[in-house]
Amino acid sequence: MQTISIQKSKINRTGGIVILPLKEYQRLQESAVPTYYLKGKAAADLDRLVDRGLVAHQKGKTKILRSLTDLD
Repeated sequence: MQTISIQKSKINRTGGIVILPLKEYQRLQESAVPTYYLKGKAAADLDRLVDRGLVAHQKGKTKILRSLTDLD
């Protein structure tokens, strides 16, 4: 077992520290983002949209945007 030393001033500046097991941290991370499951027409529409986007990307019809101001 290793000992970890953390300066008290650093804890006070950052607002505290939480130590969790890795599995618990991963579980919290996964639960922080909502998961949506589409069915029926909504799922089919999204599949078609993704397919069209992938085809456009493969044909080189997409462009890289650095910010929203690059949109025409």
